[in-house]
Amino acid sequence: MFERCSTPSLVGVLHLLPLPGSPGPSPGLSEVIARAVADARALVDGGADACILENLGDAPFVASEVSPYVVAAMTRIAMAVREACPSLPMGINVLRNDALSALSIAAAVEAAFIRVNIHTGVMVTDQGVISGRARETLLLRNALGTSTPVAADVLVKHASPLGSVDLRQVARDTWYRGRAGALIVTGSGTGQPLNIDDLHTVREAVPEAPLWAGSGVVPTQAASLRPLLDAAIVGTWLHEDGDLLAPLSSARVAAMRLALR
Repeated sequence: MFERCSTPSLVGVLHLLPLPGSPGPSPGLSEVIARAVADARALVDGGADACILENLGDAPFVASEVSPYVVAAMTRIAMAVREACPSLPMGINVLRNDALSALSIAAAVEAAFIRVNIHTGVMVTDQGVISGRARETLLLRNALGTSTPVAADVLVKHASPLGSVDLRQVARDTWYRGRAGALIVTGSGTGQPLNIDDLHTVREAVPEAPLWAGSGVVPTQAASLRPLLDAAIVGTWLHEDGDLLAPLSSARVAAMRLALR
């Protein structure tokens, strides 16, 4: 996933149910763990190449630092997933944009990577204005003695840049100055299709960077995306009937894996 490849990897998303203490009602940590483990097993059964663990159920999110309990709970959940599915590489994404917590969890559970929605630059989001903290993230990575790659979004979904921007330059800044390990292109929101022209633009701007799709990938679109992508992060479509509240479907995972091949 973190090198150019001819067949895109399938990265399924483990959308966590609301954690205790989140704005919405939580079923309790035990139930959150049980769903995450079941979803991870569905990814393994369907042939996914990796997963991303993220606290989607905690919306509305804080802009940056989550509470210590969220870090503790996500670490426990990640360990449970690791124990149940030891062969499934795992990424960590702490929403909305807590890269330092994501990296800390990743270091503790030996995760394969982290996803950072706003690694460089400034974006206006539904949580307010968020600034990238690439320097702090990479300094912490050095301090922890890890080499955990950062998969960084380029103009992430549910957000808009401050003023006009050049997508090519944003991609170059994220890759060269932010030292990202992969670049992610998304649509406008969760489950929304991405603009294939944006993929071409980022690919042309940084041809050596691993390029991932971050939203809206469906099997019927896979043929047109395959030549451009090194990985596809798929969340919404893998749930039963495409319903984010439903468990992941191993049959849908298998169908997506086949489409990407």
